[in-house]
Amino acid sequence: MASNRNGNGSIATENGSNGLPKITTKKSVNGICHDDSGPTVNAKTIDELHSLQKKKSAPSTPNTGTSTPFAQISDQERQKLQLQSISASLASLTRETGPKVVKGDPAKNQKVDHVHHHHVPTPTIAVSDSALKFTHVLYNLSPAELYEQAIKYEKGSFITSNGAMATLSGAKTGRSPRDKRVVKDKVTENELWWGKGSPNIEMDEETFMVNRERAVDYLNSLDKVFVNDQFLNWDPENRIKVRIVSARAYHSLFMHNMCIRPSPEELENFGTPDFTIYNAGKFPCNRFTHYMTSSTSIDLNLARREMVILGTQYAGEMKKGLFSVMHYLMPKRQILSLHSGSNMGKGGDVALFFGLSGTGKTTLSTDHNRYLIGDDEHCWSENGVSNIEGGCYAKCIDLSREKEPDIWNAIRFGTVLENVVFDEHTREVDYSDKSVTENTRAAYPIEYIPNAKLPCVGPHPKNVILLACDAFGVLPPVSKLTLAQTMYHFISGYTALVAGTEDGIKEPQATFSACFGAAFIMLHPTKYAAMLAEKMESHGATGWLVNTGWSGGSYGTGNRIKLSYTRKIIDAIHNGSLLGAEYKKSEIFGLQTPTEVEGVPSEILDPINAWSDKNAYNATLLKLGGLFKKNFETFTNYKIGKGDDNLTEEILAAGPIF
Repeated sequence: MASNRNGNGSIATENGSNGLPKITTKKSVNGICHDDSGPTVNAKTIDELHSLQKKKSAPSTPNTGTSTPFAQISDQERQKLQLQSISASLASLTRETGPKVVKGDPAKNQKVDHVHHHHVPTPTIAVSDSALKFTHVLYNLSPAELYEQAIKYEKGSFITSNGAMATLSGAKTGRSPRDKRVVKDKVTENELWWGKGSPNIEMDEETFMVNRERAVDYLNSLDKVFVNDQFLNWDPENRIKVRIVSARAYHSLFMHNMCIRPSPEELENFGTPDFTIYNAGKFPCNRFTHYMTSSTSIDLNLARREMVILGTQYAGEMKKGLFSVMHYLMPKRQILSLHSGSNMGKGGDVALFFGLSGTGKTTLSTDHNRYLIGDDEHCWSENGVSNIEGGCYAKCIDLSREKEPDIWNAIRFGTVLENVVFDEHTREVDYSDKSVTENTRAAYPIEYIPNAKLPCVGPHPKNVILLACDAFGVLPPVSKLTLAQTMYHFISGYTALVAGTEDGIKEPQATFSACFGAAFIMLHPTKYAAMLAEKMESHGATGWLVNTGWSGGSYGTGNRIKLSYTRKIIDAIHNGSLLGAEYKKSEIFGLQTPTEVEGVPSEILDPINAWSDKNAYNATLLKLGGLFKKNFETFTNYKIGKGDDNLTEEILAAGPIF
């Protein structure tokens, strides 16, 4: 028999039936075997242990006493006012009442009697089931809390190997511009751009209210909703308070990243929002409702300062919907809203970058020698330039560490990865995989970019750079523009796309998007152009047209202009050396092209020199000029103000002349 150790709690072994040692234990004197391997936890139950795991958050910003409207009230009263505001946002217009709202996750089995809640008294008639229940509000949750909600309750949400949250946007993997509607009333009828070429498709007030009621009723029927109170515009004098009510943690985290995040003190004193989004996500609109063309509807009511989303879970609808709102609200304050990137040199010189997809806007505005103010949406006010957003929404298709190191490194904990494909075991993302969609995206806070300028504001721009990827190969690599030419090319918003090989078309296709963001503008393009020219003239900014496309021939025969050459051109714009260069005027477009740029071969600066077939060059140049003129016909009959059409004539004269 094996030897035994004697003593309290000793272990004895003997051979079992299979020949292996058999373990037996001897009880201690008092009949209890103690585990004295370490100190015990300061809790008697599992629930008590879990309660010790989390401590209450404390504001990181000092309360400034009487400087805020709610500074003198108690925390309990402040929470009550906050819930009243949320209940009012979720009020049904037909029943004139908001739901009973309570903070917290319903899954935690809170006793409703012991939490702050608010409910507007309901009428004694027509009481609905939703009036008898509580709607739990998950208010401004942190990224970690939203991760937990998404992974636990939303199918298709996973943590990837880099720490980001991967999720799916459902059937829609992009925006639905044909399903976007704007309420046309007595005010907007005269203020907004309607008709041919306009992105604004009208709906009436009554139809909006039908869709609003549908979205609100759906949100109120849920056990819980996510509420984000955040800001737009880093300029403190002109920021907008926005509230987003949504059904998914994915949407809440997306907007947490994309809008400006308030400090705890700002959140406590947020008050009533300036604009509210009701995002019902996958819940569809009624296709038999007037003005509806599908089960998806994105509706803006500028008078009510509200937006309703039905039938789409694509988060980009919220981002761009708010951008449209800023395109309406900011010009009313004489502030120009811009679909552009912006960066600032160490000497304080600011540049704006405009460009459609594929022109290099993100790549060229992200410069390690300059501070990033923002990558997509900006305002230009009397105070200078300010970023509208608090985050970046970057394309992920074919992303690599070598090509885009800043974006690659920004994809970490807190980032939302939309519609990407990853390994089922390692959770490593394959950015080249287009199985779900080619429009894969990452949404992350701007502070994830190492050279971001915080706060995201800067002085008045010195350079306004319009980027075009000219696949026809006839535009110069760089041209200095007059104010009128800047307005003309800003309104045109030109680039050229190469058709996919699957349809057998090899010829480039011209694409025009007014103000380099036609899908989001609310006013007529000439109004934004006039504001841009006025600000450029007032602050001494110079306009430039930079071609990042082809040289020496069109796509298929010529070559793409090297990125290194384009960077040299951009550097020369930033350091001011191009202002002193010698220029000559080009044919047809009348562009001023430099004869020399340091680090760039002189033969490509005048496009005709790089073409071996001069006749083909001239024919292609005439063709592109004709496309510009045809596109501009949409804008020729529009008058700015009453009887003032001189501006339009001046802009027209800056276009191609045959």
